Amino acid sequence: MRALVCKSWGDPSEALEIQSLPDPKAAWGQVVVRMIASPINPSDLLTIRNLYGRQPALPFVPGFEGVGRVISGKGPLAWRVMGRRVAVIAAEGGAWADQCLIPAIRAIPLPDSIPDDQGASFFVNPATAWAMVRNVLGVRSGDLLIQSAAAGAVGQMVLGLSKHLGFEVIHVVRREDQAAQLRELGAREVIVGQGDELVPLIKKLIGSRTCRFGLDAIGGETGSAILKSLGRHGILLSYGRLSGQPIPVEPGTLLDGMKRIQGFWLSEWMKDQNKLTLWRLFGRLTKLISSKVIQTPSGPVFPIENHKHAVAEAAKTGKSGKVLLRFDC
Repeated sequence: MRALVCKSWGDPSEALEIQSLPDPKAAWGQVVVRMIASPINPSDLLTIRNLYGRQPALPFVPGFEGVGRVISGKGPLAWRVMGRRVAVIAAEGGAWADQCLIPAIRAIPLPDSIPDDQGASFFVNPATAWAMVRNVLGVRSGDLLIQSAAAGAVGQMVLGLSKHLGFEVIHVVRREDQAAQLRELGAREVIVGQGDELVPLIKKLIGSRTCRFGLDAIGGETGSAILKSLGRHGILLSYGRLSGQPIPVEPGTLLDGMKRIQGFWLSEWMKDQNKLTLWRLFGRLTKLISSKVIQTPSGPVFPIENHKHAVAEAAKTGKSGKVLLRFDC
């Protein structure tokens, strides 16, 4: 099979090459999926650059998720998805190849109502949005939440969930074009800015309301500004570090109202969940994506041979949608 192999750390445009590898063989409880497409997520690019939280050994095949069709497997969980189109959860990587070997429990059958572009990004961002909002923060109808990086894929999914579940969101973005994009999607309260200048702007929008929940994927002064804007017993959930900067926190900010910061990383969160919780999550995501409550913004699609252009496009700031690698061209 063909696979995109990361042979050295660095610029993804230079670190990847197509290699011919042996076809994988499924052991008990595993399936082999013939891949159709896989997204290029920020986590993939960070891993190739040796900047992610947990790094594989070189050389390796990147790709944490995708969509494909099960072609072989062993065990009851494998037999139930044999021949079916599935979302691929490749927690250890390996999705950027013609074939991907994964535990059968992580092959999620997809209905016809979910097209390939949405199925390819079925898990990482949708599960992050849902788990943060409902499982960790417990946001309910009528609550107010502040989020940074609101124009990103997770941010747009939080917007979709807010309309579906009935909570309110103050969206923080860095550019006017991102604000316009969110308003077209139905966002009502959007702030353009970054860093400490956000504090008075956010507090003005909050007004007399209570806001205990914050989501931050930026870090740095922007994360700090959201924390300062939260009310009593506020919690800031940090799930990204797009700025590359730590969140500066003066102890008084935490002491006033007993606020706190908590980290969220989907792979770590999953370790604490039992199989029943995960099955319910998979079912919930299937319904939300099928009904278009949650949608991944679609971007350009590249065949595997054009991987250099694909990763360059995915690394651009302000891109309009998720870049996909296609394997069945």
